[in-house]
Order: sequence, then structure tokens, then C-alpha cells
Amino acid sequence: MNDIPATLRRLARQEQFLEVLDRDEAERRFRRHLEMRPLGRETVTLAQALARVVASRVIAEIDVPGFDRASVDGFAVRADDTLGASERIPRRLTLRPEILTPGKVPLLAVEPGTATLIATGGMVPRGADAVVMVEHTEAIDEGNTTIIEIRRPAAAGQLIAFAGSDMARGETVLHAGKILTSREIGMLAAVGCASVEVWRRPRVAIVSTGDEIIAPGASMRPGAVYDSNAAILAAAVEEAGGFSCPLGIGADDDAVLTRLVEEGLASCDMVVLSGGTSKGVGDLCYRAVARFTDPGIVVHGVALKPGKPLCLAVTGGKPVVVLPGFPTSAIFTFHEFVAPVIRAFAGLPPERAERLPAILPLRVASERGRTEYMMVSLIRRDAEGALAAYPNAKGSGAVTAFSQADGFIAIDAQAESVAAGASVEVQLIGHAHLADLVMIGSHCTGLDILIDRLHAEGITVKALNVGSMGGLAAAKRGECDIAAIHLMDPESGEYNRPFLTPALELVPGYRRLQGIVHRKGDPRFEGRSIDDTVAAALAAADCLMVNRNAGSGTRILTDRLLRGAKPPGYWSQPKSHNAVAAAVAQDRADWGIAIESVARQYGLGFIPVQDEHYDFVVPKSRLDRAPILRFQALLADQSIRDALAALAFRM
Repeated sequence: MNDIPATLRRLARQEQFLEVLDRDEAERRFRRHLEMRPLGRETVTLAQALARVVASRVIAEIDVPGFDRASVDGFAVRADDTLGASERIPRRLTLRPEILTPGKVPLLAVEPGTATLIATGGMVPRGADAVVMVEHTEAIDEGNTTIIEIRRPAAAGQLIAFAGSDMARGETVLHAGKILTSREIGMLAAVGCASVEVWRRPRVAIVSTGDEIIAPGASMRPGAVYDSNAAILAAAVEEAGGFSCPLGIGADDDAVLTRLVEEGLASCDMVVLSGGTSKGVGDLCYRAVARFTDPGIVVHGVALKPGKPLCLAVTGGKPVVVLPGFPTSAIFTFHEFVAPVIRAFAGLPPERAERLPAILPLRVASERGRTEYMMVSLIRRDAEGALAAYPNAKGSGAVTAFSQADGFIAIDAQAESVAAGASVEVQLIGHAHLADLVMIGSHCTGLDILIDRLHAEGITVKALNVGSMGGLAAAKRGECDIAAIHLMDPESGEYNRPFLTPALELVPGYRRLQGIVHRKGDPRFEGRSIDDTVAAALAAADCLMVNRNAGSGTRILTDRLLRGAKPPGYWSQPKSHNAVAAAVAQDRADWGIAIESVARQYGLGFIPVQDEHYDFVVPKSRLDRAPILRFQALLADQSIRDALAALAFRM
């Protein structure tokens, strides 16, 4: 049995006290105990050399090409023999009885008045100092002799690649520090190198921790979370130039975590754990690292959001890092503190951060006391290319927050908010890829079908799921091509059209059936009418509802059904149909309003209420854009209609 009193006493002693440092000081303390240089050399074959870093200067031991060679198909000649040649008065040369194909060594010299047939790449014979293209000649048979008429004069050296003209013996082919791409690997092969000396890739042990973590592919259980951090971090290690060594999932057990850390230190150059660095009941990673004293933990707590509970340690010259468990926090702190160390160990230069100016379209709040790095998506605001930076509101626990962001903005530690319309600087994550079509608004699985088709046709789409009201506001500001909305006017009951301005056009989409979702077999809902269902739910004090966020079309419909009542669960306000269905399916609530397709996915009972109109709003100034025209055409495509119908959506 869990010893709750003992756990509370341990927490009260603050065994995991955080000394919160600013970012730069944390980085200085960490690097002070590390040698930020390559770990060692190794020799790899060319097949293994892609993206590796050259450790030593490579010098050519041969000439490339190693002989004078023809650059075209034609005839090897003496340039003097072609002087004055023209279409009207060609120069006549006797063809030598030899054909020089690549790899064949010439046996006959080109004497004055003669020529030798030579192929591209063939070795130029003794005596020849030029090559004439076959197109500028004509062959004439005269008995046992073939005469070549030259119709254009050739300059000495014409169409010959001389020995060493590409790379000369003793010349530097590649300098140390060069990152090998297919081009450099081709150069190495050309000078005869079958292998190359490179800096060794640092081996990075990766451990995910927590009793709640299960491996992808395992059967899901209540309260469990699939281990996304290990996959993200393994790929990020490879991107940074390291070699990832996943050691699996460590339970919240001191002995298990200590064993995994020791295993990582014995076989790797760095150990990275994720999933427990703050003062939580189940977080034991700190204690697995706290026993090191050479110097051991040098940072535990950084004034960053996301990433405050980061723990940085060094033992035996090897970094041991405990990242926060939330995916966005983990990958962000990895890129800030761990990736630069891996790059240095791998011989790679520091990564250059690219920054772009943008406008923040929405006011955002921030927490004073620590610098906040807010993930944003970039979209074009106008034809001139000005950018808007849309905040990602999913939070550090969302797997997609980092992966779907184009970059991030830094909010000063003393700022409580940033005003809408403020100029900001966006530090890019990788490179900015501005989409052909920007959609902002409410998400729907039906919309995913349309986006998949657009992608298949080569039209890139950026979809920001900010809700119907957010999408409508973006369309009014001219910051999107299409806003997906399903807003019902509370007074008229009409969907979407009442919310338009003269500058906006409504493109009809499809219908989604809204209804009450409940667990099958629940007698309070099974087989009842809408009015009876609502009455029964309101009459039962233990009947818990789950609502939707204010401003959503579903919330308006719910409030109309409740007629002012606010039953238990009313203030539970998730932002999606899926969240409502999940709450009911997991017995955290008994009923709510969602669409039929979602009820099917979760195996829930469904009582129809009314059709919801899921439509698209387009700024009139953008209606003639090719991607928008294609989007409208797809709405009429029968294959798209069939796919939507399979999801219970109706046109």
C-alpha cells in the first residue's frame, strides 16, 4: 500500500529543492564542466559517411582526371591541321584505325594530317591537342581509307579536360570540419578514397521514466500515456549529430532508475532522462542523479517556460540531463541545452538561429518571473509578405505544440502580457515553410479529408485549430485564406451567415449531426426523447454533464437546450467534441453534446438534436486564388462527398 504520510513528509523536507537560474547562467554552469569538443576519430566507409564530419584534411593522391580526356564524342586532332576549316572549304584528315572508348589506352599517335575517333571520356592520344565535335565533321569513304572533313577550326585544348584540371595530386580535397553530403562523398570516391576519417558520433542513452508510461504498440490502459518522448528525443539526437541508444522505460523506482543511469554512463557519452524533475510525488529522477558529486548536479531549475524543472548534471566528464516529462517542455529544453553539446561532441558547428519579424495578432498573457518561449505558427498577413505569428495554445503537455510550430517568441520575464498587434521576433525551428493555403478555425475530421487531397495534389496547407470564433476573427483581419466555422446565431438559430461582414464570402460546406452522447445502456438516456433526456439529466443530482467552451456553436446549442439551467458539470468546458466524448466514455461525466461521428468513434449512445452547418468563410479579396478555387472544386467532387458520407457528414 502507498505510504501517503511518508510521501507527504518527504515532500515537506523539499528533497528536490529548485534553485532557479536564468537561462544563460544555467548554460554557463553546465558547460563549465564539459569539454565542448569532438570526442574522438573513427574511420567509416563512404556508404556510412553521409552527414558525418571530416576529422582530418583529405589530400588527393592522384590527379582527377588522371589523364587528358575528351569532353565530347568526336575526333582527336592536331589544332594546326584544322586552321581555316569551314563549311565551304573543309580540312581533310585521314582517320586512324583506332577507336578510343573510355578505359582504352591509345596505341597510335595522331600524326600530322590524321584524326582518331574518340568517345566522351576517352583518353586523348599522343600528338592530339584538341577534339572536334562529331557534329562538325563528315566522314567520306575513299577506297580503303576514311577521310574526315573538318568544317570548323579547333583551338588547342578545345574540348579536352586535362589531367588534374578537376583535382590535382597534393591538392586539398576536403578540409577538417566539412559536413559530408552526397557531393563531398562523390569527391572522395573520385580521388580513390574508400573510407574517410570522421569525428565519432556521441552515443546518447535515452530513458523515459514514469509508472504511467507505456511503449507505443502496447494496449492502452486507464491513466497510461504512450512514450512519445523517447521517439522524439531519439530522432532529435540523430538530427544533432549523435547516435541514440534507447534504454527503455524506467518505472518510478529508485533502484530501477539508478540501474538505467549506470547502464547509460557505462555504454554512452551522455545520458538523457525525461519524465520527472520537479517536486512531484512520483518524480524520482532527481534522486537517481543527486548521488553524483564530481560535480554532480550543477543546475536544477531554470527560469524558463516551458522547462522550469530542468536538471543538468555532470559526472566523469559525461553530461546527465533530466528533462521535464511534458513533450513540448522536453524537446524545447533539449534543443536549448542538450543539442548544442551533442553538436560540439560530434564536431559540428553551433547551429545558427534564423529570425524573422512578425506581428502578434492576439494578446497573450504571460507569467512574471521567468522568460516564456511561446510556440507560434507563421502565416502571411498580406501580399507584401508581412508575417503574423499565431500562438500555439496547446501547452507544454501537447505532443503537437512543438512539432507543428514554425518557431517561438521570447516574452520577457517581467512582462505579464504582450499586446495584440505587437511586433515580435520569431526564432525559427528549422526553416520557415509558408503554406499555399492557410486555414484557421474549427477542426473536423471531414476537413482532414479535403486537406489530404490538397496535399496529394501538391498544395501545401497550414491548418490552425483555434475554434470557430478565432477563425472568423482571423478572416476579418485578412490573416487566412479559409476560416472553418460552425457558429449558430442564438436569436435566429441560423448558422454562420449572420456572422459575415461585407468583406467575407460564405462557402457552404457540409452538415454534422449534433446530439447528446451517453454511455450505452444508461437508463437515464437510452430510448428517451430529447426533452425527456434533458429533464431526466436535470432531475438527477448525481448526473454529471460535460459542457463546451463559451463561444462555440455547440455551447450555444447546449445553452438553448438547458434554458438557463446550470446542472453539475456545466463549468467543465473542454474545446472539442472528442474531449466531451472521452469524458463520457471514461465515466468522468454522464452526458454532453457532440457530433455523431465522434460518438461512433467512442462507442457511445447518441440522441440526435439537430444538424450543425460546418461551412467555410473566405475573404472576398482571396476568392480568385488558385488553391481556394481548387478547395471549392473538391467540395463538389463525388469521391470527397462519398468519403464525407462514410463519416456521417452530409452535403
